[in-house]
Amino acid sequence: MPAFQNITSSSIIFLLTGVPGLEAFHTWISIPFCFLYVTALSGNSLILFAVLTQPSLHEPMYYFLSMLSTTDLGLSISTLVTILGIFWFNTREISFNACLSQMFFIHLFTVMESSVLLAMAFDRFVAISNPLRYASVLTDFKIVQTGVAIITRGTLMLTPTVALLKRLSYCRSHVLHHSYCFHPNVMKLSCTDTRINSAVGLTVLISTAGVDSIFIILSYILIIKTVLSIASSEERKKAFGTCISHIGAVAIFYIPLISLSFVHRFGKQAPPYVHTLIANAYLLIPPVMNPIIYSVKTKQIRKAVLKILHSSMTKK
Repeated sequence: MPAFQNITSSSIIFLLTGVPGLEAFHTWISIPFCFLYVTALSGNSLILFAVLTQPSLHEPMYYFLSMLSTTDLGLSISTLVTILGIFWFNTREISFNACLSQMFFIHLFTVMESSVLLAMAFDRFVAISNPLRYASVLTDFKIVQTGVAIITRGTLMLTPTVALLKRLSYCRSHVLHHSYCFHPNVMKLSCTDTRINSAVGLTVLISTAGVDSIFIILSYILIIKTVLSIASSEERKKAFGTCISHIGAVAIFYIPLISLSFVHRFGKQAPPYVHTLIANAYLLIPPVMNPIIYSVKTKQIRKAVLKILHSSMTKK
């Protein structure tokens, strides 16, 4: 296939990229990636199983945590095949439609994770500012409604974003800069006007992660205001302690996401390894770290996980 041939989108084959300049070491590089994927998949599956099977965790806070684990599992599974395929078998080719499908799910789970983090911030706000009404405000039905709204919001936002890529002509190099399909990366390979695509992509980013982050900050401003009004220093410490895990989850999600968006839009002169490093951090750090943070910082989750592990070991 000529590198600059203008052809129909359905017959386009994109070429994914591993770590530029280190192709000879891809087998060795795959080892830490395998470890990260195993950690992400097993950790999130364990937390999801714990929340579903342990009656003591059937509370709003842990239902939202199970949603977070589900989105992290989805994000990991969406990229596992292409990333490990490159490192193990040098399988770089991906069809246009397969690329769009992977892109849709990567961005969908990213938007969903942002929405879940916002819902968890609201959960902490209600629990701290009005604990007596906590159970009546966050009922099981409202939590289910929230989950449906999160899925619907992500789907409605991402469907036009991905569909608009089909209207473009791709006559430039078909080499992508990552080990997976990412909207700004695919869009830049087009030889036609992408201003509409860029505007829609930026609108989706601002109206999802941008708006969510603002409301999360506002939630914590109100939480801090409420906590500081508590007379007992011990109660203030306990209230802040319930937020530490969520603050950690917010930080490890938004920092790589914002960094990747800035690099794609403004870091054209950055070395290729910078793009690769940030792109993989954006995908792997949240799914790997969230189960660890919640297992270490949340006593109930830690006890439930240890109980499940102990039970499985005794059965053997």
